[in-house]
Amino acid sequence: MIRRREPVPFAFVAEADRFRSNVTPPPRERPSAGQLAGRWLLGLTVVAGLVGSLVIGMPALSADQTSPQHQQTQATDGR
Repeated sequence: MIRRREPVPFAFVAEADRFRSNVTPPPRERPSAGQLAGRWLLGLTVVAGLVGSLVIGMPALSADQTSPQHQQTQATDGR
């Protein structure tokens, strides 16, 4: 494949990597106490939900100690 070497049609495209702005962005706003409290509350709610689902789900994930074939119900007692 033959590449043609052509000049870049716009000079600013060729010099874009050297461009530095002299305009500084405005300083960041500090979050208010209410916003900080809301973020902490949201984070704690998410963590509590994950821990709660893990605690509730652990019995379903654990292996049973007794096998169901050795258990007898009232219907199989012969009464």
